[in-house]
Amino acid sequence: MKSVVLMAWRLSSVVEVGARSLDNLPIEWLAAHNRDEVMSQPDAEPVIAPVVIGAGLDDTIRGNLVGVIAARRPDQCIHLKDRFAGSAGMARFVHRVVAIEVLRESSSR
Repeated sequence: MKSVVLMAWRLSSVVEVGARSLDNLPIEWLAAHNRDEVMSQPDAEPVIAPVVIGAGLDDTIRGNLVGVIAARRPDQCIHLKDRFAGSAGMARFVHRVVAIEVLRESSSR
């Protein structure tokens, strides 16, 4: 069974490129591009491992997403990408999150 990672990013192309560059990992990728999509994902997919929120979203939106996710799924790890690395750094950031949160956990089972 693959682990599920939710990526909330402003640009769908960034999520698509990132998911393709990480397709060698045993992960199922879910994408959300707005608040409504993020709100529906934890209910539709109860086994989401971490959530990664991109830097392209406005800080108010990012804060709101953290609040929504934490209220619905207090067990959920939420990772916020920095703005410094830009969209080009997304795949590297997500890879680190997955390596720490998902792969390490599944190898200890």
